[in-house]
Amino acid sequence: MSNENFFTKNGRGIALCLVIAVPSWILGKLAPVIGGPVIAILLGMIVTLFFKEKKSFEPGIKFTSKKILQWAVVLLGFGLDLTVVLDTGKQSLPIIICTIAVSLIIAFLLHKAMKIPSNISTLVGVGSSICGGSAIAATAPVIDADDEEVAQAISVIFFYNVLAAVIFPVMGSFIGFDTGSGEAFGIFAGTAVNDTSSVTAAASTWDSMWGLGTATLDKAVTVKLTRTLAIIPITLVLALMKGRKAKAAGGAANGVSGEAAGETTGETTGGGKVSLKKIFPFFILYFIAASLITTVTVMAGADASVFAPVKDLSKFFIILAMAAIGLNTDIVKLVKTGGKPLALGACCWLGITGTSLVIQHLMGLW
Repeated sequence: MSNENFFTKNGRGIALCLVIAVPSWILGKLAPVIGGPVIAILLGMIVTLFFKEKKSFEPGIKFTSKKILQWAVVLLGFGLDLTVVLDTGKQSLPIIICTIAVSLIIAFLLHKAMKIPSNISTLVGVGSSICGGSAIAATAPVIDADDEEVAQAISVIFFYNVLAAVIFPVMGSFIGFDTGSGEAFGIFAGTAVNDTSSVTAAASTWDSMWGLGTATLDKAVTVKLTRTLAIIPITLVLALMKGRKAKAAGGAANGVSGEAAGETTGETTGGGKVSLKKIFPFFILYFIAASLITTVTVMAGADASVFAPVKDLSKFFIILAMAAIGLNTDIVKLVKTGGKPLALGACCWLGITGTSLVIQHLMGLW
């Protein structure tokens, strides 16, 4: 597709998303606990209530919610220095693995017990256990989640993010975290709070409460970065599971048509064969490559701050994609169907919080 045709087809939709994303970015800076992505989704849903004739905008909105979301995940990799992450991971990895496992198990069990749609359960489970909106952004294309499912999951994650940022600093002092050091609460915030903005808010509050400078914040953010790496195996496993289902469906279709059910190729055809290019999340490989570039560059002596503009661009792309998702979301339907996902989010949140506290206690961290 030529550049002229691309902009003719997608330009109006992308421009509309930008109109929503720019003020959302600014407001997110002013209210970091809420964050730009949530504001963008809300504004998008409000705009779409009054903006019914948007057919000519739809290709650009779809491009923004799908492709730009994947680009955001790739650029997110430039914020990961793997050497720093691995150093911190030696201490926090057992907690991270257990909290992720607990959240995913809870999501799976409640998906079955409460008959919550599979994609919603997956997105809430992954978002709760790894890194909130970023994990949802990475997972949604892999499982073919639609925009309303993404908006539902983001809304659930946001609600419990705000609760965590407000409650955890008070709870930490109540249950006996060391107030002379930021280590214990930093690890707790980094493992039990899922979104970076809320991790930052909770850790900064603890630093302010006890005059610790940025000790808690530094620890919490580094632990949070370690959790972010879990995006890679989770999305790859989900892609493999999706591939197996696609092959099974393809085999069944071939069996009905008299073709060999076990035959698969690298292309998708009318016979139900499976395309690896369509099901494999190649953007995750680019995310890994971006992380490696950052790691090698820093090891060579460069300051990690050189990647700050790219990280900021990643955050803006996420906000831009969330604006598109909001434009494709029926807010009335979202409210009507929100009870079960909220209950699921509560169970995942409580499970992660309890697991983090128990394992830290067993490790002698508090």
